[in-house]
Amino acid sequence: MFKRHKPPFVAERQIAGVARVDSDGPGNDTPHVSEKARDLRALPFRTQDCSAMATSDTTIAFQGMPGAYSHLACREARGEMTPLPCRTFEDAFAAVHDGHARLAMIPIENTVAGRVADIHHLLPDSGLHIIGEHFHRVHHHLLAVPGTKIGDLTHVHSHVHALNQCRNLIRELGVTPVVHVDTAGAAQDIAAQGEKSQAAIASSLAGEIYGLDSLKQNIEDADHNTTRFVIMSLTAEQPAYIESETYITSFTFRVRNVPAALYKAMGGFATNGVNMTKLESYVGPDFVAAQFFAEIEGHMGAPSVKLAFEDLSHYSEWIKVLGTYPAHPFRRSAANQGA
Repeated sequence: MFKRHKPPFVAERQIAGVARVDSDGPGNDTPHVSEKARDLRALPFRTQDCSAMATSDTTIAFQGMPGAYSHLACREARGEMTPLPCRTFEDAFAAVHDGHARLAMIPIENTVAGRVADIHHLLPDSGLHIIGEHFHRVHHHLLAVPGTKIGDLTHVHSHVHALNQCRNLIRELGVTPVVHVDTAGAAQDIAAQGEKSQAAIASSLAGEIYGLDSLKQNIEDADHNTTRFVIMSLTAEQPAYIESETYITSFTFRVRNVPAALYKAMGGFATNGVNMTKLESYVGPDFVAAQFFAEIEGHMGAPSVKLAFEDLSHYSEWIKVLGTYPAHPFRRSAANQGA
């Protein structure tokens, strides 16, 4: 359980420092920083009580700096709520537990980078329930201080995944990639440095917040670059079962340490016609029996799902249902495109 006594607000800057480029050129005594960025710096993110910015019922927590893709996902999926930036996933969970936010927006997988590291260990122990999902199409922008031309650039800064997702442009420009903790943090740092030789790969929102120009947009290599988020709450909000609707149920389980346990455990889903959309394993503490994070198309109230879980229970040491929630329309559109 993730409990804290202080609001988990994000620090002013989160820089990895793996390959930090120091400012030593002329005119760097007064780096470019937008008025909006100055306003953000003025906010006491680490100490201010959430209630001073918004009520907890209208607040949604996310991991990262203002302008992160999780921030964009909050605006898209819960535009009526106030986004709350947090240092870590644990801090985002704690914000909900401590009453500073009603919901948390958590990324779990990306079509290019795969699953988000450690998230499958964090979700079951978060003490929160999944009540929805959101799919965000990632559009990377090449951001720099106003007046910069692409030919001025020597270094580009971003999160390691964003850099990897824009390899073609980086190779084309012949610039040196610099790894940062997150995309929005890289944008903030570039704005603070004020050097025309430095650029960041981040969202359009980050450019807007930190006063940077977009030199090139949609620079990602893959046109299917999409991140899936889950929306989490302290209380379960399972929708009523309607046979004509499509639902997703997320759960974790650990199989018994007997031969063919997983094969037998999965048999109930096949025989009852329940489609499994995800099955990922991760090692348990004893390296003996594996644990799994799984998702199915179905509602816990559906007869076929109930029968499938009865079979699963016979071959599992434990099962933990993380939530049943409506399937996002993106799933239907993606399936139609792939048909």
